[in-house]
Amino acid sequence: MNQPLTIVATARGWLGTPYLHQGSLRGVGTDCLGLLRGVWREVLGQEPQDVPAYSADWSEPSGDEGLWRAADRWLIAKDMADEALGDVLLFRMRSGCVAKHLGIVSSLAAPAFIHAYTGHGVIESALAAPWRRKIVARFSFPARFSISEGA
Repeated sequence: MNQPLTIVATARGWLGTPYLHQGSLRGVGTDCLGLLRGVWREVLGQEPQDVPAYSADWSEPSGDEGLWRAADRWLIAKDMADEALGDVLLFRMRSGCVAKHLGIVSSLAAPAFIHAYTGHGVIESALAAPWRRKIVARFSFPARFSISEGA
């Protein structure tokens, strides 16, 4: 199976996992970053770094784009128009706030993505206009990874 299909199949295996801030265990609890981390572990192996504790507001008061910086460090930035299965989407939930939500593209034919959402857990949602307007960056997972490459 090719990597994008593996990523989507793996993410779908997390559907129904309850929402848990800072969680990253399939079937137990996860948030959007935890979902991405769990898919990384299942597809690529060991996570490239320990994730420090983070607040639910994701540094909104300071305006720090820590999630975006981490995505730039460990994922491959893509052109926004270059849509593909398995892409990681970074969302800015409100104008003027930090980007603090992640999802994985699960379908292009009927555009959809998988994400962990407060009050819903891991779900697959239509990538309709209200969500599309919030996308600020697009990434792909690396084809392979070793800790020494990312250091």
